[in-house]
Amino acid sequence: MTSKFLVELSNDYEKLFETEIGYDVIIYAGEEPNVKEIHAHSNILCIRSQYFRTALSNEWAEKKDGKFIFKKPNIAPHLFIIILRFIYCGNIKLMDLQGPDILRLLIAVDELNIYSLISYIQEFLIKYQTEFLHQNPTEILETVYEHEMFTDLWNFYLEKICEEPKVLFDSDDFINLKASLLEILLKRDDLYMSEIEIWENLLKWCFAQQNMNNDPTEWSKEDITKIGRELHRFIPLIQFYNIEPADFFYKVHCYKDILPQDLIHDLLEFHIVPNVELKSDVIPSRKLNSKYQLDSTLIEPNHLPLFASWINKNNPLRYNRKNNSYDFKLLYRSSWDGIDPYFFHRNCDYKGATIWIAKIKGLTQLIGGYNPLDWDGVSYWKTTADSFIFNFTDRKNISTAKVSYVTSINSAVYCDSIYGPTMGNIICKDNNWSNKIYSDGERYPNIGIPTNFEVEDYEVFQVVKR
Repeated sequence: MTSKFLVELSNDYEKLFETEIGYDVIIYAGEEPNVKEIHAHSNILCIRSQYFRTALSNEWAEKKDGKFIFKKPNIAPHLFIIILRFIYCGNIKLMDLQGPDILRLLIAVDELNIYSLISYIQEFLIKYQTEFLHQNPTEILETVYEHEMFTDLWNFYLEKICEEPKVLFDSDDFINLKASLLEILLKRDDLYMSEIEIWENLLKWCFAQQNMNNDPTEWSKEDITKIGRELHRFIPLIQFYNIEPADFFYKVHCYKDILPQDLIHDLLEFHIVPNVELKSDVIPSRKLNSKYQLDSTLIEPNHLPLFASWINKNNPLRYNRKNNSYDFKLLYRSSWDGIDPYFFHRNCDYKGATIWIAKIKGLTQLIGGYNPLDWDGVSYWKTTADSFIFNFTDRKNISTAKVSYVTSINSAVYCDSIYGPTMGNIICKDNNWSNKIYSDGERYPNIGIPTNFEVEDYEVFQVVKR
């Protein structure tokens, strides 16, 4: 019975908000020309919000004709109405809002000290609006950082940036990132980039701050001093000893004038002198959280959590690079190891579960499949209910992915010494690829894989349970 009365009470207060009976507060929300007059009740606002208790006090609030006048130009009218509806009846609907509005709403409820909504909206953004967080990474990162109550969103977003750093580092506004935030990122031991990429992006950022070109032969002594001063705080955060010799020579040593001379000396010694011991103060390598670093020319790290979710038949939102339960060890790359099926079987037979990825010639399209069993050279069909094939129409965009689980389990995987990775309808015979339609129907539901196609390159990975 109690829950019934609470619903009735909530509905009555919502009617009070909508009918505006007895209102004594006039709120002007938004900026010209989009200002909206909203009516409310001071007693309800003060009971539900410490902010309004202060804002509507006699010492602060403006009064006219017995009504409080309250101006809030920095909160859009439609967002203020959402907040007031929550204050009155405890109801809030976020599904109809886009990511940018939800973030603005979060900022507004933080300003109004509505603490229960702060946690709720953060949870909603994390669960349903992760794609939005990729759209303006620098602006969003700085916004979240500026609000100390956004702890959950800050931790989540920082982890996402470390898992998929190109989202931020490849964005046009990366060079506008605040130095303090860049320092936080470079201190992370889970930043999933090679050290030379980190160094190159740091230089790109520094050159932009000083409005300088990247050719050290054209720098004056004053330029060297300025860029050296800009870099100073970041140098201890770069793991120079993890940079390959060729990259060190061509991409680090050429900037020796802006680096500490003792560091340059130690790095030269490290690369030239055999078996030299590392200095005791060298910072440890970043953690990749994986036994095998991804070695692929076709896919990127953000593909791996998606593969793991398909293997476990779970929601992809539950997976990221940290909680991915599989490693992917490269067994075979056709452009390296030889395109003939012989080389495929030599490298991949009897290795247990594998996932293969092929790039279709002339397109951005990737196709592939997961075989939870072994490959071998004996001619027969293998039975499993856990295999699947997949298709990315744009290999750079994982949101274009489609997956298709086996429906004819007796024809899930085909093994033969003259066949490459062959699964259901997908045939690879002597490197001639096709999506064949059998008389008994599709063995995997159609997901847009062409009928006949050429493959530029394909890779096979052993799927290793962590």
